[in-house]
Amino acid sequence: MKLAVTGKGGVGKTTVVAGLARVFAERGQKVLAIDADPASNLTLALGFPRDQRLTPISEMKELIEERTEAKSGTMGGFFKLNPRVDDLPEKYTLEKDGIRLMVMGTVQKGGGGCVCPENVMVKTLVAHLLLHRGEVVILDMEAGVEHLGRATASAVDKLIVVVEPGQRSLEVAQKIRQLAADIGLMSIGLVGNKIRREADRDFLLTHMAGLSFLGFLPYDQKVIEADLTGTPPYLNNQEFLRVMGEIVDKIGS
Repeated sequence: MKLAVTGKGGVGKTTVVAGLARVFAERGQKVLAIDADPASNLTLALGFPRDQRLTPISEMKELIEERTEAKSGTMGGFFKLNPRVDDLPEKYTLEKDGIRLMVMGTVQKGGGGCVCPENVMVKTLVAHLLLHRGEVVILDMEAGVEHLGRATASAVDKLIVVVEPGQRSLEVAQKIRQLAADIGLMSIGLVGNKIRREADRDFLLTHMAGLSFLGFLPYDQKVIEADLTGTPPYLNNQEFLRVMGEIVDKIGS
């Protein structure tokens, strides 16, 4: 199972990724969670101690220079477009309670599609994780599909777009839908988050007609407090895990 999770900043992407990872792990699956959004903190959401931190792959200058044979931070010139990456998941991951974590990072430059060593390294690694790894892979992405290309889009079993009741969230979701279609990624499912009442659910169903919802997560004070304290959203929260389990069931159906 290969999943990519995206949506507007602040809608709860990382919460959903953590929930998915926990459910799959509890069901006996090997899980590799990828933090590919520089604004998220999947490390804490999965329960890793604060003193355990991974340097994003995109910031490992020596590694990038070694594998691409080019100077990191430069454009132009010659460098490898297919650097070796198959050994990186074993070398640069944390593991806890059946879940492995890798921090991807992104290329912080104007024109995210630049042909530069950092970008080539990240995209080659994403392709390897999606095309050649046997475990459940879950990507926590930025509000878009920048880490994916046409070659890797076919390997994604489901693009999960997290939305909340609100026009800005829905506008971003529609934009993501268009970007996904551009690379041939048509298997899209929505997760409604922060649902306070039935009217919120109806709002999302009405405004996102044509796309299927995998499930709805209620506004949950326990999840809010977990985010504030930097603890997993599923900790001592069986209702959250129950709903996430139903979402996993629907993904696999």
